[in-house]
Amino acid sequence: MERQNTRVIKVGSVMIGGNNPVSIQSMANTPTSDTNATIEQIRKLELAGCDIVRVAVSSKDDAESVKKIKSSTKIPLIADIQFDYKLALMAISSGIDGLRINPGNIGSESRVREVVKACKSEGLSIRIGVNSGSISKATLDKYNGVNEKSMVESAIEQIKLLESMDFQDIKISLKASSVPLTIKSYLRMSELCDYPLHLGITEAGTPWRGTIKSSVGIGALLAMGVGDTIRVSLTGDPVEEVRVGKEILKSLGLLSDGLELISCPTCSRTHIDLISIAEEAERRLEAYKNPIKVAIMGCAVNGPGEAREADIGIAGGNGEGLIFKNGKIIRKVPEKDLLEELIKEIELI
Repeated sequence: MERQNTRVIKVGSVMIGGNNPVSIQSMANTPTSDTNATIEQIRKLELAGCDIVRVAVSSKDDAESVKKIKSSTKIPLIADIQFDYKLALMAISSGIDGLRINPGNIGSESRVREVVKACKSEGLSIRIGVNSGSISKATLDKYNGVNEKSMVESAIEQIKLLESMDFQDIKISLKASSVPLTIKSYLRMSELCDYPLHLGITEAGTPWRGTIKSSVGIGALLAMGVGDTIRVSLTGDPVEEVRVGKEILKSLGLLSDGLELISCPTCSRTHIDLISIAEEAERRLEAYKNPIKVAIMGCAVNGPGEAREADIGIAGGNGEGLIFKNGKIIRKVPEKDLLEELIKEIELI
């Protein structure tokens, strides 16, 4: 796929836009003022492969906590600011790497100008975050409710305000809980500007439903070349957001970090406990970092061909299975030993 050519901005050490890799973001759900809990969660997100993490800054205690959090973690940190521009200024003073704001809800133009001036001074970028639930009444009336036109118009208004202050280090998000509305909004915006786009489905839901909605919405846009950074929004452990985000990127060939595991859906031709083998393999190989393809197949119909196409894999038989490596059969193994022998061979790669 050919990615849209967007301008490049930075968040800490991470470059966003242009030909840079699509980055994965998440958000801590611990109280930001509880620095120990927040640091612990951010470290888990780092280990999971998160590129950028966001924290809510809703009080002076939150803003002051940024300094300690930054000194104890490596990942770039974004402050999510709502309503109070002074909290944005405090977060900047505490060493934050970027802001997520809605310029329309932090006060007068002079207050926005103060935030922009501070960001310029520190070389920080700003994400303009538009959600379907945060569009102004005037814009809703103009475009007859929530739709891609009102979503994009809301963002354009805020972009123009920042541009009038000679500020262009901007990325944009246009999130709705509706997948079709989200897709339409991002596609419309991508035609109107070259600012990098932060993709996501807001309020996507629990890990099961939210993963499906996010994969469809984010995946569809990325497949069309739209999007520079993503956040999968799930009601649950934010580490799961990162895991899902990585799989979305891997499935589109946009990330080669770590192992790719493929496995067949099983049918009556399967005569080994393939489901248990695949689930245990996924669990044990989750932290494996080499970019290899592993196939776990259940029968002699598609199994040998799929296993040969992978770097390594198994094809099940009747209570036994073949282990393939680099397209060749290396040995036949009893079912009870299949997983262990497969993992042994993977560790030799």
